[in-house]
Amino acid sequence: MLRGAHHLVVAGIAALAALASWSAAAAEPIEIFDAHLHYNWEPKPFYQPDEVLALFRKHHVTGILATSRPNTGTHVLVERKADGLQVVPFIRPYRVRPDIQTWFNDPTIFDLIQDEFKRGYYRGIGEFHLHGKAAESEWVKKMVDFAVANDLYLHAHSDAEAVEILMRHNPRARIIWAHTGFGLATDRVAEMLTKYPKLWGELSYRGGIVDGAGKLTPEWRSLFERFPDRFMLGSDTWISERWASYGEIMAGYRGWLDQLAPEVAAKIAHGNARALFAAR
Repeated sequence: MLRGAHHLVVAGIAALAALASWSAAAAEPIEIFDAHLHYNWEPKPFYQPDEVLALFRKHHVTGILATSRPNTGTHVLVERKADGLQVVPFIRPYRVRPDIQTWFNDPTIFDLIQDEFKRGYYRGIGEFHLHGKAAESEWVKKMVDFAVANDLYLHAHSDAEAVEILMRHNPRARIIWAHTGFGLATDRVAEMLTKYPKLWGELSYRGGIVDGAGKLTPEWRSLFERFPDRFMLGSDTWISERWASYGEIMAGYRGWLDQLAPEVAAKIAHGNARALFAAR
């Protein structure tokens, strides 16, 4: 009897430990891969590197698509080699903010892209701003072909017309669509994702995902369930205010991710980005 009682006590302790472990895992917020992050060094960084890394840890961000203006900030994040953080660097085709308006007609920007690429660790080009027929520029075409030739993704802050032109430049292009068209109708988003299998939507600043009460809207629920492999999340820390509200941004995502099936939520939160940027 004593031996049997001992086994019952041991089994009970093991069951309690398993329950505690399960409860801790259930309380852990879903990990997020931030697929639209800027660590700008022009005019100066809002946070120092240690503060940035602490912010990621605090909010359970385990991967970042890192860019900066100029590319100095990206260099810093890559070279820190922080434990538990996957840093996926992209080349930003800007030196200073005014380049946003002119880069697509500036041959020196293409030189910048080629020079940065020599660092050997970049996985893409962008985020770049490009709208309408400005995408028809010969230098944009050169950039797209360069990306395809070197197995790089493009991160385009663009309207649907510019995205289509980028795809026409080279059908092998792979594009992460920053903001997924902002307020573009969901049926048009679905049309673009269907037409272009190598197009993924990044959701920072994207309107219409939730209603005024924070409830996932039917059209976006349908879109996520139809295309679970095609969406990613991002903070778009383009100004200091976005860094200051970083935790709120991540909490907002988790609010509607919790309303999706767990397997769909996991793909959007981090799985799709992990799949795209797996080690090669």
